[in-house]
Amino acid sequence: MSLTSSKEIEKNLYELKISVDAETFGAAVTKVYKKQAKNITIPGFRRGKAPRSIIEKMYGKGVFYEDAINDLIPDAYAEALKESGIDAVSRPEFDIESVDDANGVVLVAKVYVKPEVKIDGYKGIELKKAVEKVTDTEVSAELDRVRERNARMIDVEDRAAAMGDTANIDYEGFVDGKAFDGGKAAGSDLVLGSGQFIPGFEDQIAGHSVGDEFDVNVKFPEEYHAEELAGKDAVFKVKLNGLKLKELPALDDEFARDVSDFDTLAEYEADVKAKLQKSKDDAAEAAMENQLIDAVIEKLDADIPEAMFVTETENFVRDYDTRLRMQGLDLNTYFKYTGLDLDTLRAQMRPQAEKQVKTRLALEKIAELENITAAKEEIEAEYKRLAEAYNMEADKIKESIEADALAEDIKVKKAVDFLKDAAVIKKSTARKAPAKKADAEAAEEVSAPAKKAPAKKSASKKTADADKAEGAGEKKPAAKKTAAKKDSAEEAKAPAKKAPAKKPAAKKADGEAAEKKPAAKKTAAKKPAADSEK
Repeated sequence: MSLTSSKEIEKNLYELKISVDAETFGAAVTKVYKKQAKNITIPGFRRGKAPRSIIEKMYGKGVFYEDAINDLIPDAYAEALKESGIDAVSRPEFDIESVDDANGVVLVAKVYVKPEVKIDGYKGIELKKAVEKVTDTEVSAELDRVRERNARMIDVEDRAAAMGDTANIDYEGFVDGKAFDGGKAAGSDLVLGSGQFIPGFEDQIAGHSVGDEFDVNVKFPEEYHAEELAGKDAVFKVKLNGLKLKELPALDDEFARDVSDFDTLAEYEADVKAKLQKSKDDAAEAAMENQLIDAVIEKLDADIPEAMFVTETENFVRDYDTRLRMQGLDLNTYFKYTGLDLDTLRAQMRPQAEKQVKTRLALEKIAELENITAAKEEIEAEYKRLAEAYNMEADKIKESIEADALAEDIKVKKAVDFLKDAAVIKKSTARKAPAKKADAEAAEEVSAPAKKAPAKKSASKKTADADKAEGAGEKKPAAKKTAAKKDSAEEAKAPAKKAPAKKPAAKKADGEAAEKKPAAKKTAAKKPAADSEK
């Protein structure tokens, strides 16, 4: 197999002519025959025992050509790419120019290549970095959240119900003296003052003691989800079964020892403050880095093939599906909950995919212009990091990711650091934006008529988490990841959260062809029917 010719037929579109010699092609045809013959039935022969010449006589000389060519394409294309030296950025489209036993096969592949890139003025970019210091109030709030998570519920027996208590109740609702659907429950826990039930319900439980049975008189909201109840007066027969009170742990050294590795509260508070500060600093760094990337993209001059944007958008979709599956969902379930479809999801992800492609091209060019390299020890350190991240042996990672591809990732990351060092950074003290007021009144009521449900979600908590992960990926410079492939046929893409890094296919030439085996143009020969087709 060899590359016969390579030429640019359109801007960034190359045509590769690939020749497969007769011997190699003949071996591939024989291999296909041996694989398929066992399923072929020819009158007068036992199943799978018909000679190849008889099968070819009945179904045509080229009966096995198509499968043989498709088996040859991945290796043939990989070798052609290597010989041509082009940097393909799309899946190839194949045509068969000629095929016969005597001369083998001539294939024509068309593939888009990485465009020529120009970039100037990337040194000395002006950036703003907001510096925000952690306040004592924020530290106290975080400590209170930890206390809430470690609170215990204790029974209340010596007093009447009060706001803040968790009341266990039985209830049944009546409108115009008749019970209504969904208005009855037994053993229901209700935090008084939470606003979980319709207005006025919880207030009327306060002041009652365990064992009391009483009426609660309320009025359903005018815009209640159940139209037959909207604006109606209702009476709920209620029994108070029990009361519990959340008891927060004391903020002392014992609490610090229980929730951390520190012996004193002072040490724990200092650690909490340090972690909060790191979170703020990381956020400020990420925001500044986004400014930097946006500025660099503006300076990019390149005629980028549409195929690059399409491919990267599909990578985003596959990545999103992978993250959904890790949370027990998939795209079909997500579409069912959200009412979206695949085209809409692609449209949503397209802008970030375009940014990712442009970012990568710009940073690669800067690394080239500045002679940024990756040392052997840096490559080994990255292999080690990936092995730990994916809980795999380093040798397995090396089998999946070529050192050259990993080196490219490292150079791109170092290009970001170079740009930061060369930038003019103006630091300012950040002002905290006022907290948004919770729109409790807008929460939709969707459970039992007595309850006020939380605001409707787009899908489930898992889906919301996935959406959050997707949003996080838009903060950092977009990048293709360096991750071990799950298999040779398809690459899994990690969330775009890190500094730009190329997604190296397992053995680049292999990956281009093996990701999805391109089907060659069909030959005229018919396929023999197996028993199941008869």
